[in-house]
Amino acid sequence: MERAPERAAIFFLLLSLTVAQNTTESGTGTLNVGVILHLKSLVGKMAHTSIMMAVEDFYAVHRSFKTKLVLHIRDSNGDDIQAASEAIDLLENYNVKAIVGPQKSSEATFVSDLGNKSQVPVISFTATNPTLSSIDVPYFLRGTLSDVAQVNTIAALIKAYGWREVVPIYEDTDYGRGIIPYLADALQEFGAYMPYRSAISKSANTDQVEQELYKLMTMHTRIHVVHMSVNIASILFTKAKELGMMSKGYAWILTDGISNIVNSLSPSILEEINGAIGVRFYLPASKELHDFTARWNKRFKQDYPNDPPSQLSIFGLWGYDTTWALAQAAEKVNMADAIFQKQKDTKNTTSLGTLGISTIGPKLLDSILHSKFRGLSGEFDLRNRQREFSTFQIINVVGSRSKEIGFWTAKQGIFRQLNENKTTNINSVPDLDPVMWPGEVYTVPKGWQIPTNGKKLRVGVRTSGYPELMKVEKNPVTNEVTASGYAIDVFEEVLRRLPYAIPYEYVAFDNGQGVNSGSYNDFVYQVHLGALQVYDTAIGDITIRYNRTSYVDFTLPYTESGVAMIVPVKDDRDKNTWVFLKPLTTDLWFGSIAFFIYTAIVIWLLERRINNAELTGSFFCQLGIAIYFSFFADRERVDSILSRLVVIVWVFVLLVITSSYTANLSSMLTVQQLQPTVTDVHELLKNGEYVGFHNGSYVGDLLKGLGFDRTKIRAYDNSDDFADALTKGSQNGGIAAVVHEVPYIKIFLAKHCEGYTMVGPIYKSEGFGFAFPKRSPLVYDFSREILSILEGDSIIHIEKKWIGDQHACQNDGTVIGSSSLNFNSFSGLFLVTGVASTSALLIALLMFLYKNKHRIRNSISRDQTRSRYGPEHINEQNEERVIDSSQVQNLQLTVPDDSEYTCQQEEEISIELSPASGFQPSPDFSSQEHRAVASSTIVANSSSQVPRI
Repeated sequence: MERAPERAAIFFLLLSLTVAQNTTESGTGTLNVGVILHLKSLVGKMAHTSIMMAVEDFYAVHRSFKTKLVLHIRDSNGDDIQAASEAIDLLENYNVKAIVGPQKSSEATFVSDLGNKSQVPVISFTATNPTLSSIDVPYFLRGTLSDVAQVNTIAALIKAYGWREVVPIYEDTDYGRGIIPYLADALQEFGAYMPYRSAISKSANTDQVEQELYKLMTMHTRIHVVHMSVNIASILFTKAKELGMMSKGYAWILTDGISNIVNSLSPSILEEINGAIGVRFYLPASKELHDFTARWNKRFKQDYPNDPPSQLSIFGLWGYDTTWALAQAAEKVNMADAIFQKQKDTKNTTSLGTLGISTIGPKLLDSILHSKFRGLSGEFDLRNRQREFSTFQIINVVGSRSKEIGFWTAKQGIFRQLNENKTTNINSVPDLDPVMWPGEVYTVPKGWQIPTNGKKLRVGVRTSGYPELMKVEKNPVTNEVTASGYAIDVFEEVLRRLPYAIPYEYVAFDNGQGVNSGSYNDFVYQVHLGALQVYDTAIGDITIRYNRTSYVDFTLPYTESGVAMIVPVKDDRDKNTWVFLKPLTTDLWFGSIAFFIYTAIVIWLLERRINNAELTGSFFCQLGIAIYFSFFADRERVDSILSRLVVIVWVFVLLVITSSYTANLSSMLTVQQLQPTVTDVHELLKNGEYVGFHNGSYVGDLLKGLGFDRTKIRAYDNSDDFADALTKGSQNGGIAAVVHEVPYIKIFLAKHCEGYTMVGPIYKSEGFGFAFPKRSPLVYDFSREILSILEGDSIIHIEKKWIGDQHACQNDGTVIGSSSLNFNSFSGLFLVTGVASTSALLIALLMFLYKNKHRIRNSISRDQTRSRYGPEHINEQNEERVIDSSQVQNLQLTVPDDSEYTCQQEEEISIELSPASGFQPSPDFSSQEHRAVASSTIVANSSSQVPRI
């Protein structure tokens, strides 16, 4: 029974030789084709049956074709040397013009070189190693997909489930290694990576596989991608189940090398991989496929009667379509030119140098590349020297069968049904049917867990300068390290909230003696030392700094962020003489005075135009009255409507400024009693003051970066030292301010409330966080729980426990410096009053010009008259004006007694009738007419100046 497969292989070999002999004798053109398969493997048996059926079916359909394929089948026995030897034999002794196969990628590497040397096309439908697709081997064609095609599907699954670490398990061959670089690149696109790569030799025994699995169990990654042949995979999953790795928390992803034939695996193997998911090429159903599958099942039972029933896989269909493509291409090539040229120097018949060269090789290759048809496996097109993928199917191994749970395409990503008319984002949660994971659970594995080898999580701790944050003690007898403080309570609260248990132990950075053995950078760097690392994580008052993120990952901060100053406060209820000037800045004082004067001038001009009775006396007397109007104007004293509008706007501005002044002065004298001695860090730098910082903190480097001299920076260890130094002051051996992080300042002010306050923040920082190794999966879970703590009441209770009531001290909190009001605060109001005053002045000017347009015209006419007539005429007019001056004086008596108005009119009339003006009456005018004109002019002017009753 064990030799039955061998006898069947010999039978088919003799049958193929007989077919070749009969075909040759009939006179029909033939094309010798070599077929190299691993006939003892499941895939080899499937492919053999499919290829034989393909030849029969093709010539049954194409009876008129003159060129027939003659198959020469060889068994590589899964050995690379054997495959190469069989290829040489076929090329030298059978003059094959094409080779179908070989089956393995490593075998194809040798055979493709032989085909390239002899110009014989080599078509493999099972070799998927991406490195075979090279321009260096132009005669190698792939009747299947490259392993690169499935990489994006696997990466999409990993990304959709939120996994960040994946360990590939692959056979250490060309086939197994070929996919790894492409998978690493696909994972890196969304931040996932491979912390370890498990390579298993194809000759590994069960003990070696078990040893490798033990190594994987010591790691925290629980997501594995399996890429290997079925023989090695069966050993792997058998041992994995024995070791408990096919249980809850694990996820196994199968590549298409296993998924494509999973339905043909034995029930025992399927039981071992229960719960795994896989990807495979999607094959659409059709009537032709259904009929062929039925015939294939019968034929397979006939060919291998002693083998268990197997289901037709995609490899069998690819072999069938590849044979059809080769038969079509052979018909298009002129077989009369099919000469196999030999080299002249042939001393050794097995030497590679004696291989002949096929004269029809280039034509046959070109014909295959241009063969395009729809086969049983879909569209067959090798223009790109390999098949192109379109859709992958995602399966879940459940019990003794595979269950379809979804699909993937490059355009739509992951989706559940093919008939869904929607575009699903590849970044979203996978739209798949429920998946049964290892352990027969439906909860998605989180992708990692603490190894179950008894190892505890080593938590690095160090004593802080503030015991409220972290205090570390070590038992001298048991050497047990204990820690307490704000940071410890947050850390342990996170552990309580995690959905899984983490055993841990504290490891002291300072040996529990309170003497720090290095800086915080040294403390954090211990997490980064790899195999030599002292801690698995470091907790405490560790500030999240940019330079530290290059070698560790931080959780989200669990404290407030920022750097501020602690400075002494003083009683700022200023008793000096000029305190009343402080509410307003100098520019506002001068600005207000300038607008006072400007508004007064505008009011004086407006009221002077209408002869306001209040405006009497000298110019300065009148200006003083106008300024008085700007402060105390009312309706009885301001006559012009324009003046009243200006006053209304100005009074509103005064009201706002006065109210603001009063409020600010009251605040200065009552509310703001305590003020910091320093409000700006640059003030310290300018005055050369001494500043302090916490010993070992990065703040020292920050101060140096701000420009402080090293001699002006002093380090202190605790809050009491800070208080003593601040009390002494910068001039007496102390410091003027402490530059510190906000969490420390809160603790300081809780203990030293009176006399100190916080100014700032003056610098941004990210706060305190926990440090983990790069890409540690704990970072995400810890960060989520920290957010949960900060959003609830737990953080308030922790703060009250270790820091106390933060609102009890009246001095803490941000202190603002000078609160004096400046000119910019009221620039809008000044703009409004300035526009109102200027507009009123312009309107008054326009009104004056409009009312006096006749006088302006008369003045212009007189000027024109002077230029038109001579001096005699002007003198005559002047004499007439002198004669009528008595009449003008009589007219003035009719005007009410207004001294100013009288003075003004007398001045005007005296100017008009003065002999010095040179005006002489024209001879053409009679004296009577001249007197009438002068009289009417005076009356008109007098009537226009009559006061209101």
